[in-house]
Amino acid sequence: MQSSVVKRSISFGETSISLEDAFWKALRDIARRRRMTLGELVETINANRKEGNLSSAIRLFVLREFQDQIDPPQSKPKGDGLKLVG
Repeated sequence: MQSSVVKRSISFGETSISLEDAFWKALRDIARRRRMTLGELVETINANRKEGNLSSAIRLFVLREFQDQIDPPQSKPKGDGLKLVG
């Protein structure tokens, strides 16, 4: 059975990056919103990654970006998030 996932690859420095099409589209979208080129965004992600390969770092970056859209970091409550009513 063939996968319906389309993967795209580029070379970045001496690293080859292979990502599913949905991640490429999301990454291009994020770069456009930040007024950056795709290369600049990938460079930034690469410079800030702590471990793992670049493809994984990009996937995690895209995931966090969308999670932050759902629940922005500044809106998260301090403590356990419970509100006492009394």
